[in-house]
Amino acid sequence: MTRPVPGQSPPRPAAVAKARSARGWAGWLFVIPAFAFYAVFVLRPIALTAQYSLYRWDGIGPSTWVGLANYAKVFTDPDLFDSLVNAFKLIVFFSVIPVVLGLTIAATIRRIAQSRLALVARTVLFLPQVIPLVAAGIAWSWLLSSTGVVNQLLSLVGLGGVTRAWLGDLSTALPAVGMIGAWVLLGLCTILLLAGMSKIDPALYEAARLDGAGAWREFVSITVPSLRQEIGVCVTVTVIAALASFDIVYISTQGGPGNATMVPGLQIYYLAFSEREVGMASALAMVLMVLVIAIALPIQRLTKDTDQ
Repeated sequence: MTRPVPGQSPPRPAAVAKARSARGWAGWLFVIPAFAFYAVFVLRPIALTAQYSLYRWDGIGPSTWVGLANYAKVFTDPDLFDSLVNAFKLIVFFSVIPVVLGLTIAATIRRIAQSRLALVARTVLFLPQVIPLVAAGIAWSWLLSSTGVVNQLLSLVGLGGVTRAWLGDLSTALPAVGMIGAWVLLGLCTILLLAGMSKIDPALYEAARLDGAGAWREFVSITVPSLRQEIGVCVTVTVIAALASFDIVYISTQGGPGNATMVPGLQIYYLAFSEREVGMASALAMVLMVLVIAIALPIQRLTKDTDQ
């Protein structure tokens, strides 16, 4: 608060309120361009998608009102519903594996933080984040093919009986796609968790060691509770990546064999641009958006730092 100048009367309440109002309007002037951009490129497409989902439309000709029939078909058509189930199965690979492994690897790297090996490990783990996912999908398609490096290595160690076209087998296609996603997201989770570990007070670990705590007790009692927010970010990002997966699946399997790896993002693409069912694609997109929000919001609430 500014002090009144000697010999000068203090500002009137009306003048102070007017100045504050002017500053408030100036703030809104900075917000308006960003909000306009968000409204045009995010809110408007969502509203149009919700509108299209209530019609049967091929994207060109006249549309026919069908109400909630498209939404009912999403949950009754086996192909559409199975794509949602596949997306939830991918959460195990896209989210659980990267977060658990990321915690373990980050804790290990923290212990050897001053060594050259730690720098190499961070670099290698983060490489998938700078590699285009299209290139990663193509590379893994070669590695997991019937004559790929994975099968050749298995044959070298005497496991030739388990070799197969991993992305072309009905029983292994979805787990194989999931492992590609886990490989892509592991580096991101590890780096985020490492950043979170850097803010933990070293005195906590010293006190734990004085009390006789081992590495496991330090990890469970200090590291994991201190990374509550970072774990929440990792889980949110990876769960959304699983539910909204498209590029890796499209490049590696295109939803096959059969519909074994069909996911909602790919199904929406096929419905809208191959089968010309824009209304059905919009309904599936809205269902997917609601599922993402319904899962992401509770995760954020549960992992929110209660101390703040």
